[in-house]
Amino acid sequence: MTDRIEKSGLQVSPEYVEFIEKRALPGTGVGPDTFWSGLSRLAHEMGPKNHALLDVREDMQQQIDAWHVARRGQPHDHEAYKAFLADIGYLRAEGPDFEIETDNVDPEIAEVPGPQLVVPITNARYALNAANARWGSLYDCLYGTDAMGSPAPAGGYDKGRGARVVARARVFLDEAFPIEGKSHADVRRYHVRDGALLIDDCPLMQPEKFVGYKGNPKAPDAVLLRNNGLHVELVFDRAHFIGARDQALLADVVIESAMSAIMDCEDSVACVDAEDKVEAYANWLGLMKGELTAKVDKGGKTLTRRLNADRTYTAPDGGPLTLKARALMWVRNVGHLMTNPTALTRDGEEIFEGLLDALTTVMIAMHDLNREGGNSVKGSVYIVKPKMHGPDEVAFSDEIFAMVEDILGLPRHTVKIGVMDEERRTSINLKECIRAAKHRVAFINTGFLDRTGDEIHTSMEAGPFSRKEFIKRKAWITAYENQNVDIGLECGLQGRAQIGKGMWAMPDLMAAMLEAKIEHPKAGANCAWVPSPTAATLHALHYHKVDVKAVQDRLKAGGRRAYVDTLLDIPLAEYRKWSDDMIRREVENNAQGILGYVVRWIDQGVGCSKVPDLNDVGLMEDRATCRISAQHIANWLHHDVVNAQEVMAALRKMAAVVDDQNADDPAYRPMAPGYDGIAFQAACDLVFKGRVQPSGYTEPVLHARRKELKATLRG
Repeated sequence: MTDRIEKSGLQVSPEYVEFIEKRALPGTGVGPDTFWSGLSRLAHEMGPKNHALLDVREDMQQQIDAWHVARRGQPHDHEAYKAFLADIGYLRAEGPDFEIETDNVDPEIAEVPGPQLVVPITNARYALNAANARWGSLYDCLYGTDAMGSPAPAGGYDKGRGARVVARARVFLDEAFPIEGKSHADVRRYHVRDGALLIDDCPLMQPEKFVGYKGNPKAPDAVLLRNNGLHVELVFDRAHFIGARDQALLADVVIESAMSAIMDCEDSVACVDAEDKVEAYANWLGLMKGELTAKVDKGGKTLTRRLNADRTYTAPDGGPLTLKARALMWVRNVGHLMTNPTALTRDGEEIFEGLLDALTTVMIAMHDLNREGGNSVKGSVYIVKPKMHGPDEVAFSDEIFAMVEDILGLPRHTVKIGVMDEERRTSINLKECIRAAKHRVAFINTGFLDRTGDEIHTSMEAGPFSRKEFIKRKAWITAYENQNVDIGLECGLQGRAQIGKGMWAMPDLMAAMLEAKIEHPKAGANCAWVPSPTAATLHALHYHKVDVKAVQDRLKAGGRRAYVDTLLDIPLAEYRKWSDDMIRREVENNAQGILGYVVRWIDQGVGCSKVPDLNDVGLMEDRATCRISAQHIANWLHHDVVNAQEVMAALRKMAAVVDDQNADDPAYRPMAPGYDGIAFQAACDLVFKGRVQPSGYTEPVLHARRKELKATLRG
């Protein structure tokens, strides 16, 4: 690395200094001296507090380990365990009822339920696709996926399949926008008369669902409808190859899809140094200034992708109507654990990456606050804060962002935060976590994979865990999902914030998603994660079928359904009636997932991958999925379900499988037959050293090994 530059007591990487001073700060009204002195203050005042909180984590974990070891071989005493957790401060007493006081929250978060995308910020094309996924073609998504039960045909346009798509879309229109006395399938004309939509001279059963149009009211180019807060545009075009054959000239049904998107600086990226951080921050800057572009090769042509412009219509009363064309963007900072060499403190220590993210991403978002038609119309900045352990760590985040606001001259509580309910100490103290940032919380959500990884690590000494598929069936997971919604509603998030659910991990299986993911709005969640813009459009259908506000009203009236006691049930294997073949398959499945993810992370710097499983079903993998698989093998190793030789044999066998699955990737470096590459060693570290990783996280191993590989590439 080239010589560092001294800035207010920090030793800073030159590429980060250049980015901040030449690209990020100009236009914010914040001067370089203010920024660097502020970053130094964060590093030197908040850094020691960050260390202290991590020490608390480790101390509690050691006490929990000792408690389980001392009682090994005895029946689990739930009440004694619960009392012990309270004694050490792991479980907090729940305080009086309250409601969050978050204000200036944009409607995409506070008012309108809908899908949410999560994408790696380091990939400009993905970031633009996610931002532009606010609207999507239902025709394209039904035709191009297995959503109707069969995959899209190869070759040219299939008229029969196209006809089934049109028929399926009209079934949706009949369900969401019924007409007095007829079906959308029979309509020949849509037109506007005296501010009302007429469909073959018949009105909608709910006329208020008509909210706008484009073009001539007698023969509009588009009709805009709204149901459960989500918009649907009917596009008419007699020159279009579908519209020309349609009796009503209907060429497409375009639906409002991803209401919000998380631009991720955490689990789905591989940012280990200043070079990587600048790449991430530069894309966030492009989004916040509205200037980000990406070159895309499509059909033999190179296209430039950029943020979509707002959509304009005529309202029923004849006035103008403008709708946003982009998802409301959050940015996910890293958690409290990791440090980064982008800047060093006076003592030569790496700065905590969460502190670096906090000041940099908020400062960059000031470009959005200073422009018309940007991300937030309410003047807010939205930060998702992951992997926090309990109320004190949430309070620490609140303190960090208060200092950031002071440094940048922003009004108090400009920064809104999303609390990821993915660590057990947060789950069992969720109400107190929300209370700790009650002026900022605008989002909570569940994350089964990280939550399971933390469950395994926290209870590592309690005994061997069930197989992963059976962990999902235990009572604690239902209680976890229910309590998150219950407490969110109890704390007044309805109408003020998002209550979210986790990812659909199989982006190629849209029929299965349509069958399963409707359970998320039915559960009272007003957003849920999807892996692609296509999935967002299809998942949006669920929010037309389910009135989430009505569901939340019923849940509030019914009271809380889940309590801490069930969340503290440890999903251990009670009977262990496992054959050798069952054990081998479980270990190989974990090993294959770890290797398929880690080899791209280390060798190519890809933080989120569609990794084929042993059945060649593509699964979206990030560090959360890697964490649970690594911790699961580490648990079985520790309790002698398998031995080190068996695990190494599984890793080597699966390395060859992963090599075959990546044979068509010219950038891929095979792991077999040498098994001596840095990527394979990283996978081994995650498994064989998994028990001693802080909270079972993968980041320390992955970052160290990725930096090792980058050093070899530099020579």
